[in-house]
Amino acid sequence: MVSPQLIATLDKLPQTIQAEILNYAEYLATKYIQTPSPATTPQKYRQAGTMKGMFTMADDFDAPLEDLQDTQMDAYPIQRLWE
Repeated sequence: MVSPQLIATLDKLPQTIQAEILNYAEYLATKYIQTPSPATTPQKYRQAGTMKGMFTMADDFDAPLEDLQDTQMDAYPIQRLWE
């Protein structure tokens, strides 16, 4: 295999040359390793209704929360200025 010999040779070279070789190797990898382009891969569409029945909503969902009753705007007298 070439890898051990390649690494041994690279270790002997100065850092600047190693950086150039790394840049060239990355260039070659992008050139020769083919990745599927977005145009060739089919687009998957989501199908509506696949999660139907998985979630339920409480009947009183829109009702005011009892814990936050004191923070409602009704409790503040400043609201009367706009009425």
